[in-house]
Amino acid sequence: MLLEYIAIGVMIAVATVIAFIAIGLGELFGPRKKSAAKDMPYESGMNPYGEGTRRMPVRFYLIAVLFILFDIEVVFFLPWAIAFRKLGIFGLIEMVVFIAILLIGYAYAWKKGALEWE
Repeated sequence: MLLEYIAIGVMIAVATVIAFIAIGLGELFGPRKKSAAKDMPYESGMNPYGEGTRRMPVRFYLIAVLFILFDIEVVFFLPWAIAFRKLGIFGLIEMVVFIAILLIGYAYAWKKGALEWE
């Protein structure tokens, strides 16, 4: 029974060894000279000003999560469209139920103001 897991164990061991070799080679042959210019953060070719951490509004994350949620659910339309003729009326009814659930969720998010950007 454990013989089936040997390939996974070997793969994990090889990946770990390769990771340590890559880190070791970087430390061994990598640059060592430190300077103020190299330690300074770089962003878009401009010198940074202010603190590196800024408060982000929660609304940004909420919009992003809702976009990902509805975007991933729309991906289920492609397999349904490909197998539409094989599924028949049952597949059509199931997709109508799925779309209705999506629209209810979308309407709920819209009603709660989750899609408002202020």
